[in-house]
Amino acid sequence: MRSPLFLFALASATVFSLATRAQAPAAVTTAVGNAFVRDSLASYVKRGLKLWNIPGLAVVVVKDGKVVTSQGFGVKAVGKPEPVDGNTLFLIASNSKLFTGTAISQLVEEKKLKLDDPARQYLPDFRLYDSTSTRLLTVRDLMSHHFGTKTFQGDFTFWDSNLSRAEILQKVRYLKPGNPFRQNYGYSNYGFLAAGEIIPVATGGTTWQDFVQQRLLTPLGMTNTYPNSTGASQRPNIAQPYTTAFGPLTAVPFDVVDNFGPAASLVSCTNDLAHWLRFQLDSGKYNGQRVLPWATLRRTREGNTLVTSSKSPIFPMHFRTYGLGVFSADYNARQIYWHTGGANGFVTNVCFVPEENLGIAVLTNQDNQSFFEALRYQLLDAYLGVPYVDRSRQLYGFAKGGNAETAKNVAELAARVARKNKPARNLKDYAGTYTHPVYGTITVEPKGKQLLVRFSPHPALTTTLDYMDGDTFRSTFSNAAYGIFPAPFTVENGQVKTLEIRVNDGLEQDPYVFSKQ
Repeated sequence: MRSPLFLFALASATVFSLATRAQAPAAVTTAVGNAFVRDSLASYVKRGLKLWNIPGLAVVVVKDGKVVTSQGFGVKAVGKPEPVDGNTLFLIASNSKLFTGTAISQLVEEKKLKLDDPARQYLPDFRLYDSTSTRLLTVRDLMSHHFGTKTFQGDFTFWDSNLSRAEILQKVRYLKPGNPFRQNYGYSNYGFLAAGEIIPVATGGTTWQDFVQQRLLTPLGMTNTYPNSTGASQRPNIAQPYTTAFGPLTAVPFDVVDNFGPAASLVSCTNDLAHWLRFQLDSGKYNGQRVLPWATLRRTREGNTLVTSSKSPIFPMHFRTYGLGVFSADYNARQIYWHTGGANGFVTNVCFVPEENLGIAVLTNQDNQSFFEALRYQLLDAYLGVPYVDRSRQLYGFAKGGNAETAKNVAELAARVARKNKPARNLKDYAGTYTHPVYGTITVEPKGKQLLVRFSPHPALTTTLDYMDGDTFRSTFSNAAYGIFPAPFTVENGQVKTLEIRVNDGLEQDPYVFSKQ
């Protein structure tokens, strides 16, 4: 779903920052920002695309109610001439969450629910790991990322799978938290899925996707934005997804995540996101017409979870909170709101600064990079009076070490395979059906001198196991975004007992241990 660098970007506001500086007059900062867009944006982006090996990017800047720019750079697909433009579609993934939070907030405004209602009032079969947390769980909690589970916990099972929304929510009860309920921030997609499933209950049958279409996309004139990812790859002006997470630039399949819809399934473009930004910056109005009450938007921005209160060493930030689908932080003495979104082959962000009437969105089609965030920070710096630092070079310096370490690990695994050691036992001894209490079933079968693993919830996904040494194989997934890792079997009294499968940290951080049946 997301590369390690996306996980890095998700946490970057916690780790980095500059000293806060006195604000320059608004007219001066606006002029500087507009000058950066006019004179430097194109060359800055072109350098960034080359440095980070990104095929294509689209960016929009909205200032004082007007679109300063909405344009594309690079290409939609490597080896093809079609350029990215303002109408080019990208999966915006978790930028879907604020649409869900806004929908829930509007239902609060219409007195169809309350944020502090018990979640089980609407979802009676939904349970967390323990009964106390289940009893305490509220609608607000579903969107606040403080269940006690780790960031992305369960996502290997859920993301891009053939599980229904109901089946995903049934499996949540098996996710064992490592921290107490409501104590720690741990980013959760399944919570937003649950929140979205409350909408048809509270409205008497309107689905999440219909509510978002009828109450947000249509009134805002977002005619090139789609609440479902199914069929996205067939749309005429869409960017092809790529990754460099475990090797050279490689095309990856389009994710289909409608089962995770309220958390991640929107597909959009910068021209349409300009409408969303203007709506956010005009307190719920669009083209002078009231779409939703200001109270609805304000409620989404109120902090429900403290993410960090530590000053960071390279960005002018000191705190970060999470509301209903949006992060909030200080940035050079202004309050900014933003969210990132990552799918296999895509990373994006959407940001707005009401005090400066400024909105920014950056969409990219390569998932192992932080340039999509560097460009956002560069634009914030220009418009908010922060002295120039090349944010692309700065973040690239942090990323180089991680990429080098990954490349080293992949090379070491290749070297172990190249020794052509004789397997510790017959490959048929490893074959069979394996299960995991959350994931479900996988099958292992011999394929020549290799083993092939098939994943029941992910019928399009396989991983090939090449023998290395002991009872350990190298796992290479058919979808390059999932990664290349060791896959050790355990053996007791000559019998194969378990197989450990690990995926990209940006998908899920802990390995899954499957037991042989």
